[in-house]
Amino acid sequence: MRTNMLTSITEGILCCITGRQLNVVGTIDSVESADGYEYVEVKPGRVLRVKHVVPVRTEEQQRAEGCEGRPGRGVVHCRRRICIYRGGQVVIENLGDAVRSEILHCRNGSGDPGSTLEIELSDTHAAAQPGTAAESAAPVQPSTAVMQPSAAHVQPRTGTAPISAAPVHSSAATVQPSAAPVQSGAAPMQPNATTAQPSAAKRRRRRPKRTVTIDCKKHITSCKGTQSDVVLFFIHGVGGSLDIWKEQLDFFGKLGYEVVALDLAGHGASTAPKVGAAYTFYALREDMRAIFKRYAKKRNVLIGHSYGVSFCTFLAHEYPDQVHKVVMINGGGPTALEPSLCSIFNLPSCVLHCLSPCLLWSFLKAAFARQGAKEKQLLRDGNAFKVTSFVLRAMMSGQYWPEGDEVYHAELTVPVLLLHGLHDRFVPIEEDQRMAEILLIAFLKIIDEGSHMVMMECPETVNTLLHEFLLWEPEVSAGEAAENGQREESTK
Repeated sequence: MRTNMLTSITEGILCCITGRQLNVVGTIDSVESADGYEYVEVKPGRVLRVKHVVPVRTEEQQRAEGCEGRPGRGVVHCRRRICIYRGGQVVIENLGDAVRSEILHCRNGSGDPGSTLEIELSDTHAAAQPGTAAESAAPVQPSTAVMQPSAAHVQPRTGTAPISAAPVHSSAATVQPSAAPVQSGAAPMQPNATTAQPSAAKRRRRRPKRTVTIDCKKHITSCKGTQSDVVLFFIHGVGGSLDIWKEQLDFFGKLGYEVVALDLAGHGASTAPKVGAAYTFYALREDMRAIFKRYAKKRNVLIGHSYGVSFCTFLAHEYPDQVHKVVMINGGGPTALEPSLCSIFNLPSCVLHCLSPCLLWSFLKAAFARQGAKEKQLLRDGNAFKVTSFVLRAMMSGQYWPEGDEVYHAELTVPVLLLHGLHDRFVPIEEDQRMAEILLIAFLKIIDEGSHMVMMECPETVNTLLHEFLLWEPEVSAGEAAENGQREESTK
């Protein structure tokens, strides 16, 4: 029996490395290979390669400063009401202690803690399509604003950014929307005030089809490498592998962080099932759930790129008490996933295989700001972008997730750092702007010299932004500080 078990484990490792389909009876908990990778079987015959770096901590580091012992420090109130009306209209209201106005200090100087964002979607299906005008609406302001799906009807404020006071400072620039006439005061932004105001008032009197209320307290603290309860998870997108995070894994590993990165099914050295259903969003998210539950600790930070951002959103929504912070790199807008009906990836796998040189060249031009020798070498090195045409086609056609709409994203209360490469041709900047508008606590940073693979092109800038976001914690107001002081004195 023991011999059969060892034989199955050995075959599993060889199949992972060679890329052949694995045939294992039973469940392998975890296997560590000689090169330092772990091979975790999330389902029978479905094995993922995982890079797990656990730093060796001294007793002094283990007694380092943690989040305990500081009552009230970093506690923020998340109060938000989301109303969904028939026809696709969504109204988002920040109530009372709105995090956006207290922590992020909006540039227009308004001290109003409450804000309302009203979104009218004439076609609910349009909201699920990337690149539509519904995703390029004006930034959220601490005053009531009505947003229309057509870009021609939107009048954004001049010189305002969706997120203005980010905790990080680097060469990355914040987003500046295109200049437009300034609309001051709390009046809604309308293309025609005489005709649009009555209809807006009528819409507000309607009873919503569904109302979601969020009222909770979040304990947001810094995440340091010396703290043993912090884990960083790195999730790549379509066509990549954990090798795209090489610079980040090395950087944070040396700082003493525990890091976990994995290859999605069919990518890198993970097994590649021969069934297209194995690459749907729902199948992949269960893989993410299994990996998260296996390695998660008290404070977990999710870092996703492109398609991997959707899995970060799912985990943050599913485990709000365990996910401490989220980083979304070129992830796009807060729209439901739906595969494109007119795409080159709908062609047969054999045709895609013949077109692979052209696809690789197109990817190089679109994913990298520069197409020099360094960028070409990145494509050739290792298994970073080695994916079969069958897996690529199945991944693109399996991106169906209707639940992940704007309401789903608006329910998130975790702090989010949005990184966007300015020269990205896959994800327009308007989509990340839209994401910053919908999320409750968001920081949007634009990296001027980066594109879609910004973590490989500008590793120093990305590492700096990530690290400073990990160390960030919200400031406590004067009233809360006095209250916390009284609480500490009473406990003595």
